[in-house]
Amino acid sequence: MGVKAGPPELQVLKTLAMLWLGTVTLTYLLWQVPRLSTWGQLHPEEGPSRSQGRDSSLTWEPLEGETMQQQPDSCQLVLVESIPQDLRFAAGSPSAQPLAQAWLQLLDTARESIHMASFYWSLTGPDIGVNDSSSQLGESLLQKLQDLLDRNVSLAVATSHPTLARNSTDLQVLATRGAQVRHVPMGKLTRGVLHSKFWVVDGRHVYMGSANMDWRSLTQVKELGAIIYNCSRLARDLEKTFQTYWVLGAPKAVLPRHWPRNFSSHINRFQPLKARFAGVPTTAYFSASPPVLCPRGRTWDLSALLAVMAEARRFIYVSVMEYFPTTRFSRPARYWPVLDNALRAAAFSRGVQVRLLVSCGLNTDPSMFPYLRSLQALSNPKAGVSVDVKVFIVPVGNHSNIPFSRVNHSKFMVTEKAAYIGTSNWSEDYFSSTSGVGLVVSQRNSSTQPGVATVQEQLRRLFERDWSSRYAVGLDGQAQGQDCVWQG
Repeated sequence: MGVKAGPPELQVLKTLAMLWLGTVTLTYLLWQVPRLSTWGQLHPEEGPSRSQGRDSSLTWEPLEGETMQQQPDSCQLVLVESIPQDLRFAAGSPSAQPLAQAWLQLLDTARESIHMASFYWSLTGPDIGVNDSSSQLGESLLQKLQDLLDRNVSLAVATSHPTLARNSTDLQVLATRGAQVRHVPMGKLTRGVLHSKFWVVDGRHVYMGSANMDWRSLTQVKELGAIIYNCSRLARDLEKTFQTYWVLGAPKAVLPRHWPRNFSSHINRFQPLKARFAGVPTTAYFSASPPVLCPRGRTWDLSALLAVMAEARRFIYVSVMEYFPTTRFSRPARYWPVLDNALRAAAFSRGVQVRLLVSCGLNTDPSMFPYLRSLQALSNPKAGVSVDVKVFIVPVGNHSNIPFSRVNHSKFMVTEKAAYIGTSNWSEDYFSSTSGVGLVVSQRNSSTQPGVATVQEQLRRLFERDWSSRYAVGLDGQAQGQDCVWQG
């Protein structure tokens, strides 16, 4: 037998009903967002819905232009790298496509739109007050972008605010030709920076890797990345991450409590893209950081790294500029051994061979080296525990006039099963507050493509080239000259 509700109870029920109805209405509105946009120019007057609070929704922003004819995917992945001038490997050593050449070739494919996420821009020598012939490749790239704008190829750039390149005029030059630029206030939004480095071209091709939009990345800094051609499913998935930056670069934008549905990803760690890349069976997905910039379905970058480590059974090779099992930019610093513990567990519990190659240059923080020595101290060959750490030193030579250069800036990991290429250094802040992206690719040998090296095999060869080179020095060795703050 039911109990009849009196006036107070009836009022409560009415209130609950109104709250329920409001929740249903708000949920419906949040999910009724325009579908994936066409590609092209964004007109300045077409701003996003102005979010007034953290609970407000964001709207996917159409970047208008002619809709490209859909073509069947024929995905192809090419590893690209930048080798600093006067850094010479042994004859016959493995190599990847030169980054400057690859970037210019990728721009040659552009017919309609280029979307770039970048930490900062500094493509000319005068940007940093340097007169050096090695800046010419960056200046050629800037000119190429201007030429494309003149041919009505649209350019949208999301970059970090504030910026390291305070004197650079690159983005102003491009804006005068019609480029759309948004400065994303990541410091205010997440207490980090926009550290991502990737391009989406015509919704079909992508570049991502360690290189900034800086002429030094082409000639003075060691970089590694990947270009994926003719792969619209991956390109449009990475575009969703670009859109998270783009809408947050609008005036008064705030982080949403929940990202609308069309920012969600259906390609992730649990459901990677499965395709043939140039005939080779491949799985691939993009990850992102920090978690607040991971809409539903997007794998967090840290989770991607840990998953690749957990699946390794033979080896884990890591090349990264900085390695700190702590925070780097918050004070006081906090201990954060997540990645460090994963490497130790792999070596100790599963007998995985671990090799860590860390950069050292004139601007390296020497407080990193006790952590590296601690990691290597775990190694015990008699017990089957193999952990080895080396320091990669790019000699300064006659390039001392160029600041913040001559370092190994690469950020990648390879196992016998997968390749990970990222944009983040290995410390807590890069995964909790700073934006970054990662690419996880796994290929298996194809019976129809005998003799074709998988991407993880190609990346392993590049790592071993660096590891065995004269520029890689063990922690018990001696640093070369005065080009590195570390001393053995």
